[in-house]
Order: sequence, then C-alpha cells, then structure tokens
Amino acid sequence: MKVLVINAGSSSLKYQLIETDTEEVLAKGLCERIGLEGSKLTHSPENKDDYVKEQEMPTHTTAVQLVLEALVDPEHGVIEHIDEISAVGHRVLHAGQVYSDSVIVNDDVKKVVKDCFPLGPLHNPANLIGIEACEEAMPGKPQVAVFDTAFGQSMQPKAYMYAIPYKFYEKYGIRKYGFHGTSHKFVSGRTIEFADLDKSSCKVIVCHLGNGASISASIGGKCVDTSMGLTPLEGLIMGTRSGDIDAAVVQFLANNENLSVEEVLNILNKESGVLGISGVSSDFRDLSAAAEDGNERAQVALDAFIYRVAKYIGSYVAAMNGVDAIAFTGGIGENDCATRGKICEYLGYLGVNIDPENNSKRGEEMYISTPDSKVKVMVIPTNEELAIARETLALVK
Repeated sequence: MKVLVINAGSSSLKYQLIETDTEEVLAKGLCERIGLEGSKLTHSPENKDDYVKEQEMPTHTTAVQLVLEALVDPEHGVIEHIDEISAVGHRVLHAGQVYSDSVIVNDDVKKVVKDCFPLGPLHNPANLIGIEACEEAMPGKPQVAVFDTAFGQSMQPKAYMYAIPYKFYEKYGIRKYGFHGTSHKFVSGRTIEFADLDKSSCKVIVCHLGNGASISASIGGKCVDTSMGLTPLEGLIMGTRSGDIDAAVVQFLANNENLSVEEVLNILNKESGVLGISGVSSDFRDLSAAAEDGNERAQVALDAFIYRVAKYIGSYVAAMNGVDAIAFTGGIGENDCATRGKICEYLGYLGVNIDPENNSKRGEEMYISTPDSKVKVMVIPTNEELAIARETLALVK
C-alpha cells in the first residue's frame, strides 16, 4: 500500500510517498512560498534526479495538484496513476483533549482541528488547509490526521495541570499537552525494541534535540511527562525559543520596553533560546565554532542548553522512580557527539558510562553507553514521516 504523507505549513507543503509494504520512500519533496511570489516545487524521486519546477502556487490545492503531477510524471514520477495512492496521512499539531490517537478525517475531526486554532495558531490552520486541499484534489481518498499532541494524552493530571485557577482549564483547556509526540512515540517504541526491554514496564527517556527540542518520559511506551506545554515554548532552551522562564518576564518586558504581550511572545519564540543568549546563531554548529574561537556568550549558550537537558533527565528519573534507557534523537541528538557526551557527563549518579568511540559516530542507530553502564544510552534516529505512514496504514488497511 502506498501512503502519501503531508506536512502542510502556512506557506509550505512537505511530502513523502511511502510504500508501506517495504517502508521505502518512493519520493519526497517540498512546495515553497505557497501564496507568495517565487513559489517552487522540489521533487526528489527514488533513483532519479531531483526535479525543480518554478510555478506560482496561489493555494495549497494548487501545490497538491503539482505534487500529484510530479508523482505520475513519465520522466520524474514513481507511480503511473494517482489511484495507486491508497491514503493520505497528515501531520496535525493540536487536537486539544479530544483525540489521543490518530483518526480518519471527517467533518467532526476537521471541526476539532479548527476549534484548536487558538492553541496552535501557526500550525493548525495550515494543517486544515492541507487536509482540505488533498480532499479537493483526491476526492474520496481516505485522509488520516496524526496529531502531535496525541502521545501526551496519557499523562496524569498531576503532570499536565498548571497551578492556575481551575476555571481556566475548564473554560479554555489550558494545560500541558506536549509536542513532537509523533517522534517521541516512534523513538520510545524503537528504543524498547532495540534494547529488548520489557514492553509493559520499561522506563524510557527520549531526548528529541534539534532547533526545537523536547524530552519525554514514558513507562511501557505510555507518556507520563514531557517538557513542552500548552505550546512548544515551554521546556528546554531551544534554537530561538526561551524554554522555561519566570512568567513575570513577560510583564516586565512589556512594561519596560513598551511592548504588547504578542510582541514579547514573538521575542520569546523567535529571538530567544541559544540565539538570544549567544547573539551568534540558532545553529549549534555555528555556536560550537564561535565557542572554539573564544566567544564566551556562545559557550554560555551551549552550556545552558546542556545543563537544562540534564536537569530534565534528572527530574524524569525522579518522576518514574528510575530509568532503563535514554535515547537521543533529532538533528542535534543524532549528530552532535560533543553535546551528547557533555549531557551524559551529568548522569554519573545513574551509573551511566559512555563509550567515546561509539559516541563519536553520527546518525546511526547504536548504543553509545558501555556494556557495563547501569542505564542503556543510545541514538535512535527519528522518522516522523514513517510513523505517520504506519498510523495511516493501521487505520485504512
């Protein structure tokens, strides 16, 4: 069965066509600048040269049509007819408290996605546009919504409640939801398989570290806590996001800099994190180079990021009363050997021992802990598109 995986942004659309029998990516690509001047499609078919088409895309429906044309193109395509696509799986950011699993899209599902616009103002509207564009381009084809917040729905109230008046939880659903859920579910499940852990009781911490970063704790594959909150702003220091701060900072900056709440939140989301501390970059490669050249603020940014990750790991060990395995994933988690090693230097109290040779490798599924380490530490590359394809297959097969 062939599943088309769609990740729609406000002016972009990423896609992969996956053969679920072999889990092979037949083609992938990106539509950029949808609704803007200079839009283009970059299409990468398996075993063929990349294909770039510059054409105006006034709507996401136009973008989807161009994707479908590329997939069946005699020269650049990978299928003969659109009917070979059995279903479409969509990454959707927020489902509030309504859905704890992936679902086949119907009118009720679309209403939930729309009702969650206030909780995911940047992503949910684009996700709904992507769904409706695919419905228009492929009428009758099953559409599946895979929610980024679903993994966190197994958290207990003690983990997800904020200590604010309860009426705001009842009225607006203000609570911790967690994000990167598709990745955390995929990696925690693969960690259990890779390390041959007890599927019903194993305690796993997943560190999804990239420009956006989060940590989850799960027992038996069920999330018990995660670092992101009502929005992806809470938790770890990230590329441009502040992570955890004193909420009074918002009022202080608004009053002293004559800014609106929206302007302060824009700063916390887009101008903060390691970029804000360092003044250099949100890219950890740039930070590492600057730190090596003696830039003290770049070094502080790296140290603060590493420290915050280690603190969260420690808190989740306490929350679960132990840990069997810690997995690193994401662009930094999979490839930044130095950062992984420095995080693990904080974990000696757990009996963690790291193998320097293994930890010098990048992007491989592997143990980076020694055989005598009391906690298994590993790198598990994430694959959110494959996870979405699997969820879609399970619902439509």
